[in-house]
Amino acid sequence: MIKRLLTLAAMLAALATTAFPAAAPRTITLGLVAKSQGNPVFQAARVGAEDAAKELGAKYGLTIKIDWRTPNEEDAQKQADAIEQLVLAGAAGISVSVSDANKLTDAINRAVDRGVPVATFDSDAPASKRFVTYGIDDVLCGAQTMDELAKLMNGRGVVAILAGNQTAPNLQKRVQGAKEAAKKYPGITIRETYYHKETPQDAAAKVEQVMQANPDITGWAMIGGWPLFTENALKWRPGTVKCVSVDALPAQLGYIRSGHVPVLLAQQCYDWGHRTVELLVEKIVNKKDPAAVKEVAALVPVTKDNVEAYAKNWEKWLPK
Repeated sequence: MIKRLLTLAAMLAALATTAFPAAAPRTITLGLVAKSQGNPVFQAARVGAEDAAKELGAKYGLTIKIDWRTPNEEDAQKQADAIEQLVLAGAAGISVSVSDANKLTDAINRAVDRGVPVATFDSDAPASKRFVTYGIDDVLCGAQTMDELAKLMNGRGVVAILAGNQTAPNLQKRVQGAKEAAKKYPGITIRETYYHKETPQDAAAKVEQVMQANPDITGWAMIGGWPLFTENALKWRPGTVKCVSVDALPAQLGYIRSGHVPVLLAQQCYDWGHRTVELLVEKIVNKKDPAAVKEVAALVPVTKDNVEAYAKNWEKWLPK
């Protein structure tokens, strides 16, 4: 009798193993909607998001997939459509760099109303229901740009501010920060703020035009690095005109090496993806909100002392 019961117990155990296999790892999909496919900063953000997905997947026993839904060229309507498509496809969360807050706020709100948390990075939609935004403080960015330039100029000289699109709220804040910081340096005069189309060619042409009309300018505060994405954009001899620029993309690093731009202020674009995935997973898995709605990322100064070390980051950040 006992032998028969043991045999029956063994058969039931085997049946249970066959009928109820071990649960497969839980899979969640996170949407990543950047501004444009070709911009290296967003390629770096994508690598950061995918790295975070692997790390956090291992930590929590999950399969975390990154669904990259970025338009080829900057297009806010395509971003809004991508958010809608991600919600319909069952994404558990979405991270987006906002091209136009007016066009994306409704799309973000609809996603949140359907239970999909949204984080923003680099560029925000502050009136939306996104639960967190990660990126630089634009006013502080403008101030740091001016402070670094003032150090190079020993607090004296005539400065031009290069400012890109005049209607972009983030750039307006950077200009505000630069002008406020300049008040600390009585020996510095701001000649003017110069706006232009945000292409390397248009930006470089604007710099050349301004220098021809104002040869007394001795410093440039570039709150975006647009002209430095093309070669030979700065026509002066290295050191004769001081320059500090935001961003430190591969094309810009040559201006550090040549001495034309002693300081670049790099945004942490890899972390745009990595950190927002961390924040989304914390919210989805642990039901935990961040301590603050805005998480500020520091700018990283790149100079001749660390340019080669910094350049190696791009070897990891840009897909082969």
